[in-house]
Amino acid sequence: MSAAGRGAIEVLKAAIARVRGEIQLIRRRYEVPGPVNVSQIRTTQSLSRSQFARRFGFSVRTLQCWRLGRAQPPSAVRACLTVIDRFPDAAEKALLGAA
Repeated sequence: MSAAGRGAIEVLKAAIARVRGEIQLIRRRYEVPGPVNVSQIRTTQSLSRSQFARRFGFSVRTLQCWRLGRAQPPSAVRACLTVIDRFPDAAEKALLGAA
């Protein structure tokens, strides 16, 4: 049997055990990041607005709206921006699909 087949069987066994109440799922709670300073994140990386937008998949206009306070990034985007701030190389590799 292939490794994928063995993995699928293990997942199914765990699902059955969960339904039977034999195991509990571990739930991790993450706090949604609060306000983020996109301009600071961008300038820390020495990127222009257009470079930052192109590198991480934002529109320049969206960045401008955030900078001017016309809009705030949604929570999922704030989480992504937090990753970009802390681990820019890893974020870029993930977006490029690189290992």
